[in-house]
Amino acid sequence: MSLTTVIGAQGFVGARVVARLAAEGADVFAPAKGDPALFERDLGQVIYCAGLTADYIQRPFDTVSAHVELVSRMARQARFERFVYLSSIRLYDSAGDDVGRETAPLSLAVDNPRSLYDLSKALGENLTLTQMGGRGTVARLANVYDAGPADPGFLSEWLARAATTRDIELDSSPAVTRDYVHADDVAEALIRMAKDGEGVINVASGQLVSNADLAACFEAGGWRIRFRRQDQLSPPPRIDIDRLRALGLAPRGVKDHVAAYLRELSNR
Repeated sequence: MSLTTVIGAQGFVGARVVARLAAEGADVFAPAKGDPALFERDLGQVIYCAGLTADYIQRPFDTVSAHVELVSRMARQARFERFVYLSSIRLYDSAGDDVGRETAPLSLAVDNPRSLYDLSKALGENLTLTQMGGRGTVARLANVYDAGPADPGFLSEWLARAATTRDIELDSSPAVTRDYVHADDVAEALIRMAKDGEGVINVASGQLVSNADLAACFEAGGWRIRFRRQDQLSPPPRIDIDRLRALGLAPRGVKDHVAAYLRELSNR
């Protein structure tokens, strides 16, 4: 198996990719931030997991550095065989379409501070697809989750809390709807894309699930769920995953996985 370099290996997704590759006996290079070896050695297949999410508004220049500047420098100076860039299905939110497809043009506002994340990711995508000599592919990730105590994200934190209490109050609304994809499915998809991916590929479950749907899973298992908010929100676009399926991948459904996890907790 050829060398794989994971940039951002200390993050949630990057660490999962490294663990998956190590379990398969792969040769993995996981450089620390600022490691000069990134531009001094062959990198093999690169999976670029570096980026900011929750704190991008407070750290706008770090966001641009991670999403764009390092990608630009790698396109010009690094030695690699393939390059997988992690982006987000959030890029579809402002398009106004019912379905998020990789071929659809994006609609991004330039005068909104919250657009910094989307705009920087879109520029990182463009560099990957146009400046990597045909060796780049883009993974647009849905909301990644797992149940570890330190795993980030709304659903991850919800699942972690379920291991310690059966009475959970959430600072959200039952109407909030998202596409969730498990971290293990993401790792498998990224490793596959490093070998066979082309263009932009949505890495998602293809299913929109509301907080109310998830609360029903918890309540069926014996948990009490309360929401602090009652906002009525329009759902985001459903994510098309035909390109992901064409790679032979079929991510698990979040409701079935949550129900199985809660049964496991109940049997401990």
